[in-house]
Amino acid sequence: MRNIKNSITLIGHLGNDAQLIHTRNGNTLANISLATNDYYRNQNGDRITTTEWHRCVAWGKLAELMGSLCKKGKEVAVRGKLTYNNYEDKNGIRRRMSQIVIDEFVLLSKDKK
Repeated sequence: MRNIKNSITLIGHLGNDAQLIHTRNGNTLANISLATNDYYRNQNGDRITTTEWHRCVAWGKLAELMGSLCKKGKEVAVRGKLTYNNYEDKNGIRRRMSQIVIDEFVLLSKDKK
C-alpha cells in the first residue's frame, strides 16, 4: 500500500497533441491536456454531461514516447501523482495550479487502418 500515497488514475481524451519541450539541461518534458467526462441526471431526468480538464506532464523517455503517440482526440489512461505549482501571474496575483506528473500511460484508442 506504500505506492497508493498520492496516486491518481485518469481515463480521458486528449485535447491536443502532446507538446514536447527540451530543457536547457537536456531533459524532455511532454505537456498534455486531458478531458474527463462525468454524467448525471437533473431534476427533469435529462442527462447532463460535465467535462473537467486536467494538466498532465511527463519527463524523459516517457515524455518522448508520449510525444510520438499522444495525438488530439485519442483516449488514454494515465497514472501518476498530483502536484501543485505556485506562480505569479502577469498582474502580480499569486496563483496555484494543479497538475498530474505521469508515471505511466496506456493508449486506449485503436488506430484506424
